[in-house]
Amino acid sequence: MEKQQAWDYALGIIKVDGLEPSPDFLAMAEKEKRGELTLEDIKRALDAKYKLKKDAAASE
Repeated sequence: MEKQQAWDYALGIIKVDGLEPSPDFLAMAEKEKRGELTLEDIKRALDAKYKLKKDAAASE
């Protein structure tokens, strides 16, 4: 499966669940397709983003 097909499939699954990917996530997906980011880069960015939100909510 090519990267484009894999991303189309993954984004389709997200949308079937009634969710909409964020513009940041879509931008990262495009960069991964072009070879500018790896899947590991995306994972690290998402982990950092959502860990910060979780930590901020816990401290309130």
